[in-house]
Amino acid sequence: MAVELDPTLLEILACPQCHSALAVDHDRDELVCTSAECALAYPVRDQIPVLLIDEARSTRS
Repeated sequence: MAVELDPTLLEILACPQCHSALAVDHDRDELVCTSAECALAYPVRDQIPVLLIDEARSTRS
């Protein structure tokens, strides 16, 4: 299922850890932090972003 969040919501959402902007990763149904230092990915379940650091995964190798 593709992530379909209101663009206005995406403008105000921020990474809970570093407060950087989030970008949608449609392939993985996630919101990804745009900060290279943080690089956490937050799941989107039933079109609801789960912005909990404990639920996030690192996108760094």
